[in-house]
Amino acid sequence: MDFSLSSEQEQLVDTVRRFSQAELPEIAREIEETGEPAPRAIIKRYAELGLLGTNIPEALGGGGMTHLDAVLVLEETAKISPAVAFPIFESSFGPILAISHFAPEPLRERVVPKVCAGEMIVAVAMSEPDAGSALTDLKTTAKVDGGKIIINGMKRWCSGAGHSDAYVVYARMSDDPGAKGIGAVLVEKDRDGFTFGKPEHHMGFRGIPSADMYFENVEVPEENLITPAGGFRKLMEAFDLERCGNTTMSLAIAQSALDQALAYVQERKQFGKEIVEFQAVQLKLAEMKMKVDAARLLLYRAVVNAQKGLPSIADSSIAKCFANEMVREVTSTALQLMGGYGYSTEFPLEQKLRDGWGWGIAGGTIDIQKINIASALVGRRFDQRR
Repeated sequence: MDFSLSSEQEQLVDTVRRFSQAELPEIAREIEETGEPAPRAIIKRYAELGLLGTNIPEALGGGGMTHLDAVLVLEETAKISPAVAFPIFESSFGPILAISHFAPEPLRERVVPKVCAGEMIVAVAMSEPDAGSALTDLKTTAKVDGGKIIINGMKRWCSGAGHSDAYVVYARMSDDPGAKGIGAVLVEKDRDGFTFGKPEHHMGFRGIPSADMYFENVEVPEENLITPAGGFRKLMEAFDLERCGNTTMSLAIAQSALDQALAYVQERKQFGKEIVEFQAVQLKLAEMKMKVDAARLLLYRAVVNAQKGLPSIADSSIAKCFANEMVREVTSTALQLMGGYGYSTEFPLEQKLRDGWGWGIAGGTIDIQKINIASALVGRRFDQRR
């Protein structure tokens, strides 16, 4: 068991860090001010540098590297801002995993290389007004009819809605109850009958678009089928890796908040000395560091255990749950240490607190992760409806 990065991984981190610090801060500031997503030009730049689909097989246009390598890339970009890192998140940890692992080969070859080349953005559409944590209650239907798939229904809380080029839509594809009837289909943005509601405005996550999505007899070819009814379990296996991407976002925000607070307390003087000289400040710094390191180790365990496959639900849920709680605590403490400078919108710390809270809601809430952990402990799933 080796807890150190290889020389190649250290070089990867250094390269991405230097690029991120040099080219991304101004873009991140513009995104935060305007709410517009990362521009396509920077996504193409990511592709040129090999930052998209880091852990996707080379045969599909990816980097052919490990999940841990993808984590390292995502963390360095997300330290600047989750919004500028989101295209990297989507290409290595998002719905593209469901396509690359489970879709028929023609669909994989049609979509995945474009994502890795920065030519296409794919988002996932799972939740509905009455189906969030209870995802198997979803009502959107996708019926195969004469070589076509006809989709009807509504989706909510889709990150990328209205901006992405295509969507992995979870839908009910048979009359079988619960998970047995659920599959997934790829729906391109320009399909007739596919429309979007007004853009939503959140406490954080600026630059990560969200809107309701409406499907009224939307037709796609049967070749867009990712997995038929009964494929829900496979889809959620891919989602276990998405949790690791979510964990990485939380980790990056917390690490960057710690870095800013650490620099601040060594510059800020009160009562004639740097405030780091006060024991109360030292204790807070130590607590923040312990929490960040613990989250990083849990994340690394999840992705290394998975190798190039998919992580276990237990490992991914433990990592996500801990990191989601940790980032809220660390950003709050960092803001308190920086006082008015932390609370001011002129400085980036308050944004980190707002963004940090969101990751404990996105991708499965903190409490749902705890249910997953308990289920893994006792070796059975719990029926929440009884």
